[in-house]
Amino acid sequence: MANIKSAEKRILQDARRQKRNKSARAHLRTAVKKYGQAEGKAKGEALPATYSKIDRARQKGVIHKNAAARYKSRLAKKAAK
Repeated sequence: MANIKSAEKRILQDARRQKRNKSARAHLRTAVKKYGQAEGKAKGEALPATYSKIDRARQKGVIHKNAAARYKSRLAKKAAK
């Protein structure tokens, strides 16, 4: 553990952020996985919701903007098939 008060605070803040980011990333991956498993009409309805989750993760800084674009591009490719 750190000796300096500000370093202790930084460690606690990082732990909180890491927990929040991990949760958000898990939700994102679950949404992408659910989209991949959806069938027929449900698949068409799930695409905007999945895009929304990707954009939300991007806004919160959980994923990089290029990673968000890559996720969306791959989903669009699957949707076009």
